[in-house]
Amino acid sequence: MASIITATTTSGLTQSADNSGVLQLASGTGNLVTVPSVTGTAMVSGNMPAFSAYMSASQSISSATWTKAQLNTEVFDTNSNFDPTTNYRFTPTVEGYYQINAGIYCSNLTDYDAQGSVAIYKNGSIYHRATLNFGGEGSKFNDFLTAVSGVIYLNGSSDYIELYGRITAVGTPQIVGGTTSDSFMNGCLIRRA
Repeated sequence: MASIITATTTSGLTQSADNSGVLQLASGTGNLVTVPSVTGTAMVSGNMPAFSAYMSASQSISSATWTKAQLNTEVFDTNSNFDPTTNYRFTPTVEGYYQINAGIYCSNLTDYDAQGSVAIYKNGSIYHRATLNFGGEGSKFNDFLTAVSGVIYLNGSSDYIELYGRITAVGTPQIVGGTTSDSFMNGCLIRRA
């Protein structure tokens, strides 16, 4: 058996206790959550930050230079932890492990040898990155998407992440923006620390 806290429509909150070390939260019709006494975390949407942001316009960058993507449009930001106006970064206030996904849409390429890289920066340094290389006669691409994802621990106070792109090509390459399917970053808490 277990110690049960039950919410009913007739008598409100009731409790029945035993010494099993298991706590169950229940409705009047059945158990909703069982929490072992020594392990486990019950998460609710109110304490699980999630965000999605993208660039509303394209951004010209210098060739072969890591450049921060100006993610200035939020799709959602459940805990107000993403800044789309000043530094374009996610600084969560809940400590834990976050699934982060990002993509850089590379465009305005005019040569046959091009390279596009995307990186998730943590606290100002590359943490995860991915690169696509194209080279040789007949393999010219005018545009392509480079994507990266990973699980990153963030301390819930000072840690932050940003999106950077690097395109090596002749001319003036661009990080494409305009829709949620162009250059973007999103993420959510998957487990508290």
